[in-house]
Amino acid sequence: MPWWIWLVLALFMLAMIIAGLVYAGVHGMHALRDVSEIGGQLGEKFAEMNDTDGDDCVMAPVSFTQPLSAAQDRYADAHAEVIKRKAAKRERHIQAWNRWKRFNN
Repeated sequence: MPWWIWLVLALFMLAMIIAGLVYAGVHGMHALRDVSEIGGQLGEKFAEMNDTDGDDCVMAPVSFTQPLSAAQDRYADAHAEVIKRKAAKRERHIQAWNRWKRFNN
C-alpha cells in the first residue's frame, strides 16, 4: 500500500478519536447538569419531609389500634364512593349511547 493511504487512515483514526471524545464530553456535561437538577429537586423534597412544624400534620391513630367499627365505617364509605363512581360512569355511557343513537337515526 502506498504511504499516503496510511496517512489518510491515520488522520481519519485521529479525527474519529477526537470526535468521540468531544461527543462524550458534551453528553457528559448534559448528564451532569441533569443530575444536579435532580439532586436539587430531591434536596427540596427531603427538606419538606424534614420540616416538622407539627401544626399542619395531625397523625391519625394506626388502624389496628382503633375499634373494628371504625375500619368498617371507613370501608363502607369507600365502597359507597366506588358505587357512586360506577353509577356515574354508567350514566355517562347511557348518555353517550343516546347521543350516538340520535345522530345515527
